[in-house]
Amino acid sequence: MSGSALITDRPTARERREAFRAALAGNRIVRMPGAFSPLVAMAVEDAGFEGVYVSGAALSADLGLPDVGLTTLTEVAGRGGQIAAATSLPTLIDADTGFGEPMNVARTVQALEDAGLAGCHLEDQVNPKRCGHLDGKTLVPEDEMVRRIAAAVRARRDPGFVICARTDARGPEGLDAAIRRAQRYVGAGADMVFPEALADEREFEAVREAVPAPLLANMTEFGKSLLLPASTLESLGIDAVIYPVTTLRLAMGAIEDGLRAIAEDGGQADLVPRMQTRARLYELLGYADYAALDADVFNFTLTDGGTR
Repeated sequence: MSGSALITDRPTARERREAFRAALAGNRIVRMPGAFSPLVAMAVEDAGFEGVYVSGAALSADLGLPDVGLTTLTEVAGRGGQIAAATSLPTLIDADTGFGEPMNVARTVQALEDAGLAGCHLEDQVNPKRCGHLDGKTLVPEDEMVRRIAAAVRARRDPGFVICARTDARGPEGLDAAIRRAQRYVGAGADMVFPEALADEREFEAVREAVPAPLLANMTEFGKSLLLPASTLESLGIDAVIYPVTTLRLAMGAIEDGLRAIAEDGGQADLVPRMQTRARLYELLGYADYAALDADVFNFTLTDGGTR
């Protein structure tokens, strides 16, 4: 394995958006593990995935907050931009409800465009929202969500930026309502649909048959959806899959285990074999490539005539 592309070699935001749209139009599912930091995004790329996802739940948790709509557009755009900049892969971000009314949604889309994201998803919950796999969600009327999507589509300046409409209707209103909402959101201009908290293959099949747009599946642990492998989702006609909080859960599980061991043992010596080595971290970060770039950039000598 080798590190992510050198910062000078990474594609532009527009190129990454074009790559995302091309991948969604292809025959293979686009796998997008969640990254809660730029370094995690680099590991996602290095592992051979096709995209990166920035989860609102993971971002909130990393800030020490529950996923109940407490984060701001500034925080989300800032962190999302840092993550997107660290990788050559397209990055899709969770924009919750768009941080307000349709005018706020328009500003949200432009802020995320400016931050270098490849796309965002907007949901049809009321604000403040709840985690998509919790009970007690409340939805806005369909017409209000249609206005959100229309505002998002109108506000974007790069037509490559992907507007994904998420519907949380499966739980509170049922599958038929979720399908009806998804169809209306596509009619309003959504490029992709994210039907949240579907139960199983049968429900994914039903949405696939009824919705004429790329579909995004959420394979989050401890949720309401059966965890299906990417190959199964691909066979069902699903175009992209996210693993939103997986890396955070893996990391926090290891961190808590390690801290308990240090507290009990008085040191970390026994934990060293379980750690990422310094050499591997440097490889992932591309230290050698940066050193070579630095040497090339500053490879000059001073003469009486100036520099050369």
